[in-house]
Parts: sequence; C-alpha cells; structure tokens
Amino acid sequence: MAKFAAFESPCSMKLSTFFSNAEHLGIFVEGKLYPVAAIHPDLPDDMMTFLEKGERALSLLKRGEQQLLNDPTHIQSVDSYQLLAPVPRPRSCRDGYAFRQHVETARRNRGLGMIPEFDQYPIFYFTNHNAIFGPGKIALMPDHFRQLDFELEVAIVIGKKGRNIRAEHADDYIAGYTIMNDLSARTLQMEEMLLNLGPAKGKDFATIIGPWLVTTEELEPFRCATKEHHTGTQYNLTMSCTVNGTPVSHGNLNQMDWTFAEIIERVSYGVDVYPGDVIGSGTVGSGCFLELNGTAKLSNPNHVAQWLHAGDTVSLQVEALGELTNEIRAEHTEWSILDRKK
Repeated sequence: MAKFAAFESPCSMKLSTFFSNAEHLGIFVEGKLYPVAAIHPDLPDDMMTFLEKGERALSLLKRGEQQLLNDPTHIQSVDSYQLLAPVPRPRSCRDGYAFRQHVETARRNRGLGMIPEFDQYPIFYFTNHNAIFGPGKIALMPDHFRQLDFELEVAIVIGKKGRNIRAEHADDYIAGYTIMNDLSARTLQMEEMLLNLGPAKGKDFATIIGPWLVTTEELEPFRCATKEHHTGTQYNLTMSCTVNGTPVSHGNLNQMDWTFAEIIERVSYGVDVYPGDVIGSGTVGSGCFLELNGTAKLSNPNHVAQWLHAGDTVSLQVEALGELTNEIRAEHTEWSILDRKK
C-alpha cells in the first residue's frame, strides 16, 4: 500500500488552528505564524478540510512556504492570535494504553500484579470529541477538582480514510503528532469504574491537544529502533510536565510498548478511520499524579498526595512537538453530582 499521499514528498512543518477575529488554519515557520489561506486561494482555512484535501492541499502549502518567508505582511504576531487545538473538532477521539511502565506501576501501587493481557493486544477507549481544548485557560466543575490529574501523552491525527489497516502499513495513515493532556477527575473515575464500566465522567470533560500538528517528516531525526516483536515507527522524544513551574514528570516517547501503528491496526479492525480522528498514546510512565502519589505512598505512608487545583498552571513539553500550557480555572457554581448520590 502506498504511503499517505499528502505526506509522500518531504514536507516538514508545524500546523495550527488559531483565533484572530475568527478561526484560521496556520503554519508555523521559523518562529512565526502565517495564515495558510494567504498562500493560495485553493487552500482551506480550517484543519479538517485541509486534511480531507490531502495531497493537493499539502503540495500547495509546501510550494508557498518560501513565499511566506518573503512576504512579511501576512505574519501573525504573538499578540494577535490565540492558539486553539490543532484539530478543534475531531471526528472522534480515542486514547490508548501503550506504556507498560505506567500500567505496571499503577497496578503495583494498588497491590495488584501486572495484567498479562497488556502484552497480548493494545486497548483504547473513546473519550468526548466535543470536549477538545487547546492551550490557554480551562474552566472546570467542582467535582473535577476532587483529585484532578494531568496525563502526559502524545497523540496522532489520522490523515486519510482507512479500514482494516495492518500495522505494517498504518504509519502511512498518520498526518502528524501533537501533545495530549488527558485531564482526569480521579474521584469520579474510581467511583464509576467500581461498576466495571468507564472511564466516563472522570474523563469526558476536557482533553487538551496542541499546540501544533507536527508532520512526520519533521520527526525523522528522532526516529529510533522499534521494540522487539513490535511493528511501526517509534521516536526518541523526551517528555516532561511542570506544575506552576515545578517539574513533576519526565519520560520518553520511545518507552511506548505498543506502537501507534499497532494501535491503528486494532482501532481500524472492521471500522473506518477518517481524516481528523485523534488517537492518544496513553500515559507515559510517571506521567500523572495518580501514579506518582501511589509510588510516593509506598515509601512514605505519610505522603500528602498532590493534585491539580484552581489557579494552577500545568505545562507539558515534548521534544520537537512544543509546549502545551493551560491555566486551570473553576466554574462559578457549587453544583455536584458526587453529593447527589443516594
């Protein structure tokens, strides 16, 4: 099967969606953001249409890149735009469970052994594709602050329609990579999963992606060996998280045990995937407070658990993918679903 046509020729770039009086599709070149629609009248002004147009849109954009550098009139200054999620309204959003270190450590912290099925197949769940956010302020409800957690992840965006995609061909369907923060309300999550269903309300309120959609060609210098007995491309990208400027987490994308290609194979079995579908990696080892608190508690029973609170600033950094920063705000309401239980 041929490689995804839209990314067949070398095309290294960062794409974004930004707001400046209205939503626009942008390209980030040499530290400056340019509106894509300014390059050619046939180029769309939104990410979803751009992905759907595939090869022609990318070819026009690549040819116009030098034109932008020579024409400063279209530059958007830092003060004139607000970055949104690169794909503000994805067709769907799934999240994987690809890092063995995270799964094994979280289970150990609960007194459980490693589940053998982890090594047999990659799993995923659907989250709310209508609750996608980008960089900036995020307002949450009171129950979300009952053990509010970040999750340090990377996500892919699908670039062309496919079905029953074998892992050896699946990388060709990836349009690009972005950072993902799967905000998690742990009290809600643990309550609902007692019924062996979910996560649902503990996860469906805010999934943050951004700031850029980075094409696969830009990541070529970071390609590394795939783990033994696995199929698909892997990258050596350092990952970290700070809360209010204090480092709390550090990992690497090369620690993924299941590759994105293998996840796509399972996702697409018997169903179509479409341009604009978002698929997360799952949490990198040490990439959330749930895991970090549990590990600290084992060595110090008096450890005081850390969670996110209103006013906190959480920032995820992934090498080559940028930095995704959000300020956590509280909704002005006291309504609680946890307090309404019978």
